[in-house]
Amino acid sequence: MDFQDIPKLKHLSANNFFLLCGPCAIEGEDMALHIAEKVVNITTKLEIPYIFKGSFKKANRSRIDSFTGIGDEKALKILKKVSETFDVPTVTDIHEISDAQLAAQYVDVLQIPAFLVRQTDLVVAAAQTGKVVNLKKGQFMSPEAMKHAVQKVKDAGNNNAWITDRGTMFGYQDMIVDFRGIPTMREYAPTVLDVTHSLQQPNQSAGVTGGRPEMIETIARAGVVNNVDGLFIETHFDPSNAKSDGANMLHLDNLEHLLTNLVSIRRAVNAL
Repeated sequence: MDFQDIPKLKHLSANNFFLLCGPCAIEGEDMALHIAEKVVNITTKLEIPYIFKGSFKKANRSRIDSFTGIGDEKALKILKKVSETFDVPTVTDIHEISDAQLAAQYVDVLQIPAFLVRQTDLVVAAAQTGKVVNLKKGQFMSPEAMKHAVQKVKDAGNNNAWITDRGTMFGYQDMIVDFRGIPTMREYAPTVLDVTHSLQQPNQSAGVTGGRPEMIETIARAGVVNNVDGLFIETHFDPSNAKSDGANMLHLDNLEHLLTNLVSIRRAVNAL
C-alpha cells in the first residue's frame, strides 16, 4: 500500500493493514480527542497506519428525531483539531455536492456513503477536491459494479480512490460479507473492510438500527486473512450511549486486544 497520497501516513509501515477508526459521529470535542488519543497510542505501538474517522453530520437516519450532528463547521473544526493534535489524517463522509468543498478544507479523505455511491455528481465533486475518495460499496451492489465508481473518480482527474465493503443486504434486517468480493475489488483500488457496519441489522421496527458486535473479531480476522488493505472500525468508550450506531460499535477498551491479534494474523499471512 502506497501512502504517498496522504503525507501524514507516508512515514509509516505499509506492510500492515491500515485502519480507519473512530466514533460514528462527532458528538463533541472532548469525546473525539479522548477516542483519538487512545487509538493513536495503540496504533503507534502496533505500527498500524491510522486515519481518524468521524462523521461531521448524519444524513441517513431512520427517524426524523434521530441525532444528526452538532453543527457542520463545529464538527469539522473538531476533526481538524484531532488531526493537528495527534498528527494523523482524518476521514468524514459527505452527502451533498456542497459538502465536498466544505469538508475538503478540514479532512484528508472524503467518504461516499454506500447509499450514495452511484450518485455521479457527488462522486465527481469529491474527486475534484483532490482528496482521497473512499467509496463505500452499496449494500445492493456487486463487487464487480464498484469498478465503475472507481472509474468515475479517475475520469474526474483523481487517481486516489479506495473501496470499502460494508456488507450486502441479506433479507430485510441483516447483512452479510461476501469475502469473494475482496480480491475482485482489490483489482480496482485498495480495499477496506468495514467490520462494524457489516454487522448492522438495519430496518428494525423501532426505527433504531441493531447490530452484532460480538462478531467483530470474527469478521475482522477473516478480512485480514483475505488480504484486505485496510479495516474500518467504529469505536466508542460508551457504545450504549453513543448518539449513532452504538449497537454495532466496538467498545474502546477492547480495541487493543483486537488489533494485537489482527497484526499477528497479518504477519503470519505475510510470511506464507
